[in-house]
Amino acid sequence: MTVKNLFPGSENTLESVSSGLSRKIGAYNDNLMVVEVHFEAGTTAPLHHHPHEQITYVISGKFEFTVGDETYIVGAGDSLYKQPNIEHGATCLEAGMLLDVFTPHREDFL
Repeated sequence: MTVKNLFPGSENTLESVSSGLSRKIGAYNDNLMVVEVHFEAGTTAPLHHHPHEQITYVISGKFEFTVGDETYIVGAGDSLYKQPNIEHGATCLEAGMLLDVFTPHREDFL
């Protein structure tokens, strides 16, 4: 992969993932990726798992997250860590935006 240092927001499009859920890919390389995720209230990201480590930072809104056997209510300024292969998902309680960081990058998102 060619190294790219600048990823202007104006060049990254917000793509619909499913009803009420969209994402915008930010900077990435082989080992790291950042993704802006937009939720409408009531939207659910179903339980899933993947081999990537993930940190989620809540920019705005209110969410109910399940990570493994625990459930958390989180809002702006909160963050969560998800180790590789742990089952996790979320329900958006108040419309909002998340910033997800993955290592390594999510090839399936590109």
